[in-house]
Amino acid sequence: MYDVIVIGAGTAGMSSALYSARGGMHTLVLEKQSYGGQIVVSPEVENYPGIAKTSGFAFAQGLYEQMLQLGVEYKSEGVTEVVLQKKGFLVTTEERQYEAKSVIVATGLTKRKLQLPLEETLTGHGISYCATCDGAFFRKKQVGVNGGGNTALEDALFLSQYCEKVFLIHRREEFRGEQFLVEQLKQCKNVEFLMPYKVVELAGTQQLKGIVLEQTVTGEKSSLQLDGLFVAIGQIPENQIVAGLVELDEGGYIVAGEDTVTSVAGLYAAGDCRTKEVRQLTTAAADGAIAGVHAIRYVKELDYSYIE
Repeated sequence: MYDVIVIGAGTAGMSSALYSARGGMHTLVLEKQSYGGQIVVSPEVENYPGIAKTSGFAFAQGLYEQMLQLGVEYKSEGVTEVVLQKKGFLVTTEERQYEAKSVIVATGLTKRKLQLPLEETLTGHGISYCATCDGAFFRKKQVGVNGGGNTALEDALFLSQYCEKVFLIHRREEFRGEQFLVEQLKQCKNVEFLMPYKVVELAGTQQLKGIVLEQTVTGEKSSLQLDGLFVAIGQIPENQIVAGLVELDEGGYIVAGEDTVTSVAGLYAAGDCRTKEVRQLTTAAADGAIAGVHAIRYVKELDYSYIE
């Protein structure tokens, strides 16, 4: 039995494993894809305290190596189920089963994609899913924001401070986001609404050069030159494996506060998979540290002697 099993090897997951191992816990990290999470696609990271500039890959690689040096076990296995037992948790992967006294869920989320050719190739090369992460790289350039909810509206407002021109592209004739944000955007001279349009094609080979738009009523197509496109059409938390075990909110996020404590004793949620307001690299690392410390305390205070 492991003391702590961490599900997910993004910044939050690896940070929690690092703290857990430093606390003397026998720790296992399970990750269905490659370690690093969403940050690995960012060519430049400039908003992490103490590191003036690095690449997302370099940041993730350093955290991964630091974690292993502390004795953390890492396995490339996708978790399919987490079950609460009398003594801890049973974690099932696609290959085998593991037992743990405590579990930290750091599964992150998936940004909803446009599902267009070249999207994966151009991610990090003009295509972004985080305005606050990458907006400064497009200073005095022409960008688009695709979406109609609060995230898209807030992204457009944020980018209007840096960019020469911001096109807000939405497939409907009305925004889903809050009206006061819309009114703020109307006051921005460098923001233009493109409605009702949808993005149907991306232009560029190694760097985004522009997009093709389709008018959703008439079907008419037109081209638009852009240096960057920020996609804000929704996000999907990866919490299916604990959906029947722990409390989730309407959006599918694990209900947990800044203490990362969930509705199940011994199970913690760190990073983008939990309910939170700010989703940044620094807050992911902070969540990991907090979850790791809580898991250490929980395991040390366990007493199974009353269970037959």
